[in-house]
Amino acid sequence: MYWKYVLILSALVALCLGALSDPYKELGVSKSASTQDIRRAYKQLAKEWHPDKSNHPDAEQKFVRINKAYELLSDSDRRRLYDRHGITSEDSHYLKQKHDYSGYNRFGSDPVEEFFGKHFNFDQDISLYHKLSITSNYFDQTVLPKSKNKLHIVMFYNDWCFGCIRIVGAFKKLIDTFEPLGVTFATVNAAHEPAVLRKSGADDIPRMVLVLSGHCYVYRENIYTQQKLAEFIRKKMPFKIGQRINDDNIDEFLNGWQDNRVRALVLEPRSVTRLRYLISAFAFHERVAFGFVDLTSQYCKQLLERFKVNPKLDTLFLFNEDSVRAVASISMADIPTQTLDNIIAANQYLSLPRLSSQEVLEGVCPAEWNRPRKRLCVVLITENSPEYDMARGALRHIALESGYSMDRVRFAYMFKEKQADFLNAISKGSFEDNLLRLVVIWRRDSTQIKYEWVDGAKLDIKSADYNNNSAINATKHEINLTIQRLLKTSEALTYEAFVQNLLDEHAQGILSKWITRLLYMADYLSDNVEDEHLFAALSLLGTIAFMFTVGYIMMYFVRAEEESLKAQGAINEDACKNKLAKVQPELKLYELRAEKYNGLVRLLKPGCRTILLITDLQSRTKLIPPFHRAVWPYRRTKTLLFGHMLIEKGLPWYTELLRLSLCTNQQLQINPRNCVGTVIALNGHRKYFCVYHAKHPECARGNKRMIKMTKQLLDRNDDPEIGNFLGVNYSEDSESETNVLFEDNLLDGLSNWLDRLFEGTTHRYYINYWPDFPTN
Repeated sequence: MYWKYVLILSALVALCLGALSDPYKELGVSKSASTQDIRRAYKQLAKEWHPDKSNHPDAEQKFVRINKAYELLSDSDRRRLYDRHGITSEDSHYLKQKHDYSGYNRFGSDPVEEFFGKHFNFDQDISLYHKLSITSNYFDQTVLPKSKNKLHIVMFYNDWCFGCIRIVGAFKKLIDTFEPLGVTFATVNAAHEPAVLRKSGADDIPRMVLVLSGHCYVYRENIYTQQKLAEFIRKKMPFKIGQRINDDNIDEFLNGWQDNRVRALVLEPRSVTRLRYLISAFAFHERVAFGFVDLTSQYCKQLLERFKVNPKLDTLFLFNEDSVRAVASISMADIPTQTLDNIIAANQYLSLPRLSSQEVLEGVCPAEWNRPRKRLCVVLITENSPEYDMARGALRHIALESGYSMDRVRFAYMFKEKQADFLNAISKGSFEDNLLRLVVIWRRDSTQIKYEWVDGAKLDIKSADYNNNSAINATKHEINLTIQRLLKTSEALTYEAFVQNLLDEHAQGILSKWITRLLYMADYLSDNVEDEHLFAALSLLGTIAFMFTVGYIMMYFVRAEEESLKAQGAINEDACKNKLAKVQPELKLYELRAEKYNGLVRLLKPGCRTILLITDLQSRTKLIPPFHRAVWPYRRTKTLLFGHMLIEKGLPWYTELLRLSLCTNQQLQINPRNCVGTVIALNGHRKYFCVYHAKHPECARGNKRMIKMTKQLLDRNDDPEIGNFLGVNYSEDSESETNVLFEDNLLDGLSNWLDRLFEGTTHRYYINYWPDFPTN
């Protein structure tokens, strides 16, 4: 168990110091780079990003990552561990015993031999599994990403699985047969890596899984033969991996290079395509479109005469933009997979490819750190429009006659509307004036480029006569001068920019992804669902459909009966409507408690208010009926809620509400008895409230004004009868008598206050937040 603690400690150290994501990416080299290339790239990067020489704010962190990447890749053992298992920790030598199962032996001798004896007749070469064993990290970071272009067969085993030991010989024969065809084999110890077993969908061991395009397909046959596995692989291959070609569609196929793919034509004297050709077609399907021709078919006779091939041999033709002359061809009785892949890899790009994704950019214009050997790319900026086909054809003509090695200079073009981010980075957003512009770029790494515009180039071509067009000749001359100057070691490109990855123009859309997922689900269900499970699922679906059908039929008959009764007059629809109209809407009064506080106050929708009456246990029965009568006319208003609150329960909340409205930090001492009869209109959304109380200045304002006017009239002496009209018993003590209120008269002015409330003339007290309501 020691390696587990070392693994945890290494992970913690990596998190603390900053994990190294991809050392190859940090140095800007490929995984096949030699030791000299790695050392050369490290020296160049170390000079550029040294903290004493670079003013970049992240120079120190970048320099540390460069050193860590070089330390890892310069150590052959650590590099091998990273390539196989994705381990970047400096203590990876402690982890070898976890991944190197070839030396794994718990008891000092073979466990099978120890258990059954030396003469037990088992194929005990289980070390084959150990040599090919991979970890979950390697499976996630290497196998799954590479499966979009390469087939992987993964065998799940266990050291104590006797079925695994029994099929070692058959598995070795499968490796010897299919590995030369381009299939990669690996094994996973299910006891040590159970997560991979669950992720693959395998339910038992030994079990073989095909990993294809990021999906896992379980091989469920109990017979491990070459024929069965070949049939399984053919069945799981994407159906669009190749196209059947005959005399009718050969021209359409060869002229379809507008999709930015080279055309590969495979002619073979058989109706079933060889598996090796299908595997190669899958490996290059993003860059090469494959067409398969059956030379024995009667519909391919004209095609046989056109290409003049031997009808008994397998033949491969590769075409770029020229559909008449092939750029490469080979004819053999049995084309080896390695030869086939080498020819396709050397010619997988058109003469003038479109930079349609980051992978195409990496292939056409790879990053190059060696200054004496700059790799330049001449890129035409254009739009995806037929009116620019002439300009692209002119640059293609220049590329074919340039005479430069493809290892030094490549020609390409890109669409402005597709790669807007890239063009904005190199043009600083000012590129609308002139579309047909040429730029020479030199990629220093995945994000940094140096570039220079070819200002004298003009590709506004009106004629397809490339040999006599002076504009093309002038552009060709200007391009040659620029390239020859920039290829010199002493010359540097004028501009520099940091760019992001190109947009993948060939990525699947949302609809295509859903269709692919549905097809995968259908295939998965067909492989994993047994007949009895399928019958059970169909029975369940049939039962549900039957229930819906019966319910629909019953509803249909009910509606038909209602229509017939209406037609006979048994049901008077107008009378029913009038009867419903007479039903008075109900007025509900809610008691404000902690569980209803959010619904009545805090979560009120905009425009809604709650009218709340404050009572105590003694006055509750006296005040609720007059409050009910006062708010009864507003019962139909959907934006109003009505409630009441016991002051014994809500005194802390009411005290805090008044304190917030006064904007003071002083604690208020409130007599609960004086709060009885108060009505509050709460606007939960806008956080304000309005107050009614019989002695509130706003509510008593009308009585005081009338008393003042009466006193002024009584002081006049010109009219002796005025006292009789106003009441001769008026005295100075009448005002003090009005201050005496009884519980029965507390809500007498509520109706007038409600009118002013809905007119918007009442005073509003705003608060910052609604206080919490006590739970007790």
